Amino acid sequence: MRTIDKRLNAKLAPVLIKRAPTLTLAYDARCKSRFAATLDSGEEVGVVLPRGTVLRDGDMLVADDGGLVRVIAAPQSVLRVRAPERLTLMRAAYHLGNRHTPVEVGIDELKLEADPVLEDMLKRLGAQVERAELPFQPEAGAYGGGHRHGHDETFAEDYALAQSVFDEHHGHAHGHAHRHDHGDHAHGADCGHDHGHCDGHAHDHSHEHR
Repeated sequence: MRTIDKRLNAKLAPVLIKRAPTLTLAYDARCKSRFAATLDSGEEVGVVLPRGTVLRDGDMLVADDGGLVRVIAAPQSVLRVRAPERLTLMRAAYHLGNRHTPVEVGIDELKLEADPVLEDMLKRLGAQVERAELPFQPEAGAYGGGHRHGHDETFAEDYALAQSVFDEHHGHAHGHAHRHDHGDHAHGADCGHDHGHCDGHAHDHSHEHR
């Protein structure tokens, strides 16, 4: 049995993509990094990818013998959420995000895996909800990952990147170009950090806050 162990990032010629056997998977299966699968040709394969990998429709995978496999997002039971006005749709998106629900965002609709409890909530918010059988491709995490929580191994990477983006937007580069002279700091009694957000500090920064 062949093992699929790589996701290809390089751009391939359309003819190679077209010739590659396909692997059709629902969203839950595409979130797994290690599982047994059956290609659409009937061949059984083992999938062993890096932890945290979330496959998307059109991804090209490489087997241990060098063969290519193309991923197809399988149609599955989803809820299509629309609303007569944008505010209702925005409220729906907010409440879904508050529940860490994977959501596919369209121009004028949201899509999520079918769930009767969420369906009832969305209708109570005034949204129009329709059940359908469609491929589902939710948003990836804002900093490159998929659906993550604070206890996931990959969460620290996302948090570090998020902090880096925050620092860039605020003119900081903590640990690099941001200079603190700790001899000039007068910490307040209740302050537990030295990032300049507490009263009672006297700073010597190498930059200006604007």
